[in-house]
This record gives sequence, structure tokens and C-alpha cells, in this order.
Amino acid sequence: MSEVRASHLLVKHQGSRRPASWRDPDGAVITKRSKAAALDELEAYREQIESGAVTFADLAAKVSDCSSAKHGGDLGFFGPGKMQKAFEDGAFALQVGEMSGVVDSDSGVHIIIRTA
Repeated sequence: MSEVRASHLLVKHQGSRRPASWRDPDGAVITKRSKAAALDELEAYREQIESGAVTFADLAAKVSDCSSAKHGGDLGFFGPGKMQKAFEDGAFALQVGEMSGVVDSDSGVHIIIRTA
């Protein structure tokens, strides 16, 4: 397979390579968030999605620390070598429509859903 399409929800923490985001431009919240707290937050989001309380895209649009939030977390199509290895491995391992567990990258912690 040469390309996949995926969406993600990113929670950054103090160990993220760039501890700031569109939601927190100066990093005031992110630089105080431990990785453990980021993982707890991400797991709570995953439970909300799995329970049907909210759609992946709606939640990503509100809470993801990635600029892809404005597109409901959609990253479009990408092939090997375009994303951080851990993220890419997580995305390529999914079946279309499947949601990942926690994927840990240099950017923070993610949940990924493969859309194509």
C-alpha cells in the first residue's frame, strides 16, 4: 500500500517537540501538562468517541493540538516517509474505519482513525 488517509487527535505535553498549539499559542497549558496527564486526557477522549457521545471529527475540531483540527483532524493522504515513524506505523497498521489506541510520537500522544 502506497498511501493512507487518516485523521488524528493530538494532545501535546511538556515533552512535545513543540509545546504550543493553535489552542495554546504561548504554551502556557501544554508546558504544564505531564505526559501522564496527556495520556489520561486522550483516553477520556477515546472513550467519548467509542461511546458515541461525540464524533471523532467534532472532538478533534475542538480539542486537538494540531492545526488539522480545523479539518476535523483530517491529514489527507500520505505515504511512507511523510510523517514521524511512530505515527506512520500506527496509521498504516489500521484498517479503514479503525481507530488506534494511543500512538506516542515526538509531537505528543495521538489517536488515529484511518479513513482511506
